[in-house]
Amino acid sequence: MPTDRIILEGMQFYGFHGVNPEERTLGQSYVVDLAVELDLRQPGASDRLEDTVSYTHLYRAVQEVVEGESRNLLEATAQAIASRVLAEFPVTAVEVRIKKPRPPIRGSVIDHAAVEIYRTRD
Repeated sequence: MPTDRIILEGMQFYGFHGVNPEERTLGQSYVVDLAVELDLRQPGASDRLEDTVSYTHLYRAVQEVVEGESRNLLEATAQAIASRVLAEFPVTAVEVRIKKPRPPIRGSVIDHAAVEIYRTRD
């Protein structure tokens, strides 16, 4: 059976994550895609915000993680987002993709480095 999803793509934030000291001092942009799984039949029928999850609240939760505490790895940042969303919202699963545009790799030409994780409620 297909799963219903709410998807937020291309959220842009500025954070201070990375292993290199320059990344933690200067910071950089991050692009986050988020998808949450939940049953959307009720809000589809009722047309009431109270019956679904607010895009605004999801956005703010992601923003607070990315713009908050510095982490070494994209993996840790993605996990923090997933954990927070699962803890604060009535969703059954969450998918998080974090992109680091133009990662600082000497001699490289890379559009972005990314991490994507999928977590379900236990």
